[in-house]
Amino acid sequence: MKVPLSKPDITALEKKYVHQVLNSGQLSFGNMLHRFEQSFRNTFHSSHAAAMNSGTSALHVAVKALGLQAGDEVITTPYSFVASGNCLLYEGVKPVFVDIDPNTFNIDASRIEAAITPKTKAILVVHVFGIPCDMDEIQRIAKAHQLLVIEDACEAIGAEWKGRPAGTLGDIGVFAFYPNKQITTGEGGILLTDNLHYYHLACSLRNQGRDPDSEWLTHDRVGYNYRMSDLQAAVGVAQMERLPSILGKRERAAARYVRLIRKAGLPVETLTPLPDSKMSWFVFIVKLPEGTDRSLVIERLERSGVQSKPYFPSIHLFPYYRSLFGFKEGDFPISESISKRTIAIPFYSNITAKEQAYVVACLSEALKGEG
Repeated sequence: MKVPLSKPDITALEKKYVHQVLNSGQLSFGNMLHRFEQSFRNTFHSSHAAAMNSGTSALHVAVKALGLQAGDEVITTPYSFVASGNCLLYEGVKPVFVDIDPNTFNIDASRIEAAITPKTKAILVVHVFGIPCDMDEIQRIAKAHQLLVIEDACEAIGAEWKGRPAGTLGDIGVFAFYPNKQITTGEGGILLTDNLHYYHLACSLRNQGRDPDSEWLTHDRVGYNYRMSDLQAAVGVAQMERLPSILGKRERAAARYVRLIRKAGLPVETLTPLPDSKMSWFVFIVKLPEGTDRSLVIERLERSGVQSKPYFPSIHLFPYYRSLFGFKEGDFPISESISKRTIAIPFYSNITAKEQAYVVACLSEALKGEG
């Protein structure tokens, strides 16, 4: 059996909407893009939504729209996809990393205040793997120190903190739609905010610096080509219409994995959300026992036809972060330990019970003699 790491959930509805765009003759900044943005405003009760060509683009625009610049510092997590750190580097902003909670793998809110300096301007939280951060404590800290809050909810569409959607709790929130995400547009992202000024800036920055009321080919600031096409938006509109079904399938698949892992008695740990949160399943992560040869486990799974990947390396240990800021091993020991022991196993909306049983059986075999 061959079981891929991920697979997008595409149906006839997505194809129908793409054909509608192709037949319309308007492939960019058309009706489908407006429908996609409207679906986010309605679903997440956000005043404004600006779709873009990637989650990374949306994060970059968030940093720019908030006025963050060279010399500023932003507190964030080292355990994340690299874009959450790179979006700060684009503007010369220094990422100040704070170690993570060993259970949720999110930024440890209790460590944030100790990292604040006179140069700190914002907190960039990442809801890693679809688990919301402790937003009550983060918002308390932000208010007490007059800091902005960016939510990287790129892995967390449908997640909630105390009944409120992740991505709507800070000054700006961002979602992403790479093919392995809960919903996809192939590539794509979206920025949500209730602040009209930030929204206007975001719309201008994504479109080469043009303001909406500017004359044709008149540019008001340095901007970027971060536009989302209507072909991408068409896929997104269909995915948003199916969002409850997609999230439900992923939740059921995750619950099956947990039952199978427990039944097999595997010596691995799975993610533990905070009590006040609702998780949205992005990938399925297992933490291997201390001392396990992870590369060997991945190799054994691959030989059985099961794809797996290490998730995530700690950002601060990438060569250019070491070079720029002098980071070294041991700076954030919890993140580094988690980075060495976690892998993602196959997970997608339509994964079958048979596939999952095979994955767990192969993982059990791969772990023999390890730990």
